[in-house]
Amino acid sequence: MTMTRLAKILIANRGEIAVRIARTCRELGIGTVAVYSDADAEAPHVGACDEAVHLPGVAPGDTYLRQDLILDAAARTGADAIHPGYGFLSENAEFAAAVADADLTFIGPPPSAIASMGSKIEAKRIMKDAGVPILEGVEVGGLSDGELADAAAQVGYPILVKASAGGGGKGMRIVESADDLLDAVAAARREAAGAFGDDTVFLERYLERARHVEIQVVGDTHGNVVDLFERECSIQRRHQKIIEEAPSPAVDTDLREAMGKAAVDAAKAVGYEGAGTVEFMLAGREFFFLEMNTRLQVEHPVTELITGLDLVRIQILIAEGRELPRDVCDPTMRGHAVEARLYAEDPANDFLPVTGTLHHFRFPTHVRLDTGVTDGSEISVHYDPMLAKVIAFAPTREEAALALAQGLEEAEIYGPTTNRELLVRVLRSPEFLAGDTDTGFLDRMDVVALSAPLGEDPAIHAFAATLADQARRRSRAAVQGTIPSGWRNAASQFQVQNWATSAGELTIGYRFSRDGLIAELDGRPVEAVLHRALDDSVDLTVDGVRRRFSVFSMGDQVWVSSPLGHSSMTRLSRFPEPVIEEAPGSLLSPMPGKVVSINADVGSEVAAGKTIVVIEAMKMEHAVRSPVDGIVASIPVAVDQQVDADQVLAVVEATEGDGSE
Repeated sequence: MTMTRLAKILIANRGEIAVRIARTCRELGIGTVAVYSDADAEAPHVGACDEAVHLPGVAPGDTYLRQDLILDAAARTGADAIHPGYGFLSENAEFAAAVADADLTFIGPPPSAIASMGSKIEAKRIMKDAGVPILEGVEVGGLSDGELADAAAQVGYPILVKASAGGGGKGMRIVESADDLLDAVAAARREAAGAFGDDTVFLERYLERARHVEIQVVGDTHGNVVDLFERECSIQRRHQKIIEEAPSPAVDTDLREAMGKAAVDAAKAVGYEGAGTVEFMLAGREFFFLEMNTRLQVEHPVTELITGLDLVRIQILIAEGRELPRDVCDPTMRGHAVEARLYAEDPANDFLPVTGTLHHFRFPTHVRLDTGVTDGSEISVHYDPMLAKVIAFAPTREEAALALAQGLEEAEIYGPTTNRELLVRVLRSPEFLAGDTDTGFLDRMDVVALSAPLGEDPAIHAFAATLADQARRRSRAAVQGTIPSGWRNAASQFQVQNWATSAGELTIGYRFSRDGLIAELDGRPVEAVLHRALDDSVDLTVDGVRRRFSVFSMGDQVWVSSPLGHSSMTRLSRFPEPVIEEAPGSLLSPMPGKVVSINADVGSEVAAGKTIVVIEAMKMEHAVRSPVDGIVASIPVAVDQQVDADQVLAVVEATEGDGSE
């Protein structure tokens, strides 16, 4: 391959990875082009690039997955290379070939390597021939129900149903018994088809109490392939990683050498060039090939921090035809790095993705923040709900984990519900700090308890919010604006504000007089001194402890942060709006999405827990189940119909004697 110098790179992606790639390009003096959908017109990745091209529409299939539009954007802007990031077209061999046919450089592996690893079934065959340990599996395409049951019995329960194409937990189901097999295969096929355009799935033995350990590899066009040590990614939900670290606490020098050699052998078996990841399941000291991701990984920052290398820079150097630099061929490892994926989702509600406006987004400077959102960003149903990757680096694993937990706890995240609380508690848990992790870690935990607010005191936070409100009102007063609201020379009645908080409805009463600030927090008298109050910051002493409270308001929604934690609350009016009532037994859509299947008929009897409707949103399927034994009275939606949050999907009338009230 001849050596070329890239001058302008089109980044065929969005969000934090597009921002991340643009940063390295700028450091290398390379121009950048962004592409963006209607929904991303004001997204940070657009401003991070020198030029941008609009892709009309919002759905990925109409925008970021349109190869013709991406190639046209490159031609229109004079780009000489395309970086696909991860997801979307990053592991599409057809796209990689089309880029080359257009006389552009694809910053990634050859199409042949992508194609061979794009099918997990074919990848297993190649790895077996290369001497890489594998878990045997069975493809289920074309099998009858009986043959499918026989194949599952041959593999042995518990079984993992996996999509042959793609990854990220899409099209994957754990099956504990034959009773759940057919439904799991059907759901996995449907989800795989929606995510990857290929519904091929296979069965594989599920390893319980195993770790997910992966090896970062890089290969140049001169035949050099090296590994850059391992990452552990065992903390997962829905088979998707949420906490990653490097190095793994379970891997010693000998095991690291063995796994690194297997990963290099795997890469050489497919003529790999570029940055890629070979993933293994680790059980004790045995490891088995899981898959190879022929792209940059979401969790690549932890490898960057322990090696001091820039993986995007390495990708670009390889694409230019250069040999791997000496510091890459002979890498060294230092310290420990831990990454957490911050998602807009509700862990206490089966990790349901959450949409809405991200009003305010701030993190302390001691952590690395890779993000593609900012104040005012809309979290929509069209894309993955990840808000950011937050990473900490320290000399030891425990220091890194605790620094990351502290950074997450201090962050001001005002908008949709996130998994922040769960991440903090996992990072601080004795099991995690001891390195006692595996892929079933969260399954054994009380996720609802882990997701509870972090040490918040809603009453004191509501008090701070009330004082910020009065400061705002006084700042706008036409006369005597320096006198606090409710000032009386003599004792008088309280000023009162009611709030809806996580602890229920709270009443804050206060008054200012010559004796100072007098207050009651939900009927409890407190000693309080107000040192300073602005509409967004309150310096307040309560019961002898002085604290600074940050207050952010958006309409009647208010968020408060302090050393006590974080609170979200709603300012209540004395004249509440009437409540709209739904028919008894209504099953509501948990979020906007598309109906992909209806699993019951009107008039049929259903048991509690029976899936009635399945909707698809944010690349995942969500089952809406009957809460009681009953009769399906109506299903006012149809397959392929778009539905809004809280829209009635079905009505189930409870049968007598089911124990419901």
